[in-house]
Amino acid sequence: MIFTVRTTTGRENIVIESIISRVRKAGVPIKSVFHPEELRGYIFIEGESNEIDEAVRGIPHIRGVIGKDVSIPSIEKFLVPEKSEIKFEIGDVVEIIGGPFKGEKAKITRTDEAKAGITVELLEAAIPIPVTISVNSVRMYGKAKSG
Repeated sequence: MIFTVRTTTGRENIVIESIISRVRKAGVPIKSVFHPEELRGYIFIEGESNEIDEAVRGIPHIRGVIGKDVSIPSIEKFLVPEKSEIKFEIGDVVEIIGGPFKGEKAKITRTDEAKAGITVELLEAAIPIPVTISVNSVRMYGKAKSG
């Protein structure tokens, strides 16, 4: 069974580390713990209900366990990496469609195909600040001018 655990937003990885530490020390039979980047404030734990309760009891930043089993098809999009059909190039202008810079236009300054990430500079910013984000968090706005 897979259950959803609500956490303090931004503390998901700390909660996961605490759970893994407890699982190892106490031998709690939890099968997996993961946090999809797109879902802030939530992690998923695979195991039996009573074992999950034991694994999370008293851990800081946990806001509660949602006591309903999550089906694999409902979280599959977080488990299977998306393939980006659009190849981004340095100089392309993109619109950020997720995260804290949603709605901003940015120019690509670096690409990392291995990690499916890009580094961009926000066009509207007073000072160009490089931001690294997933290619799945942007959509093409304009191709780089060639020539």
